[in-house]
Amino acid sequence: GKMRNRRYTMRKGPLVVYLEDNGIVRAMRNIPGVETACVTRLNLLKLAPGGNFGRFIIWTQGAFKKLTEIYGTSKSGAPLKKNYHLPRAQMENADLDRIINSTEVQSSLKPKLEAPKKFQVKVNPLKSKRVMAELNPFAA
Repeated sequence: GKMRNRRYTMRKGPLVVYLEDNGIVRAMRNIPGVETACVTRLNLLKLAPGGNFGRFIIWTQGAFKKLTEIYGTSKSGAPLKKNYHLPRAQMENADLDRIINSTEVQSSLKPKLEAPKKFQVKVNPLKSKRVMAELNPFAA
């Protein structure tokens, strides 16, 4: 947020994730908006600030290799975390259009509802001469 005597908020820039700090933190702290994080101490608020996914993250090679040690793979469990398994995808086939439009799904659906009748908008006869003539032909 804004600080005292600061007019604008600082935008979030890229996040550099490292395994060993070989001067990365000192090199990046002078660049505005760039943040650093160690792979063993990742923070969700740094990875997705404000709950918005899609932050540009720069991974070092050592940090990327350490991820499989920390969280494991989909086939094997995590060696450094007890009783932790990566979440499995809920759907094997993610082609939703093909699934929804398939004959098996379409045959079990209810038929499409018809649109409700639209009623005419009531026109005030005191303001419309045409409607007043329909109601009372001798008024004019």
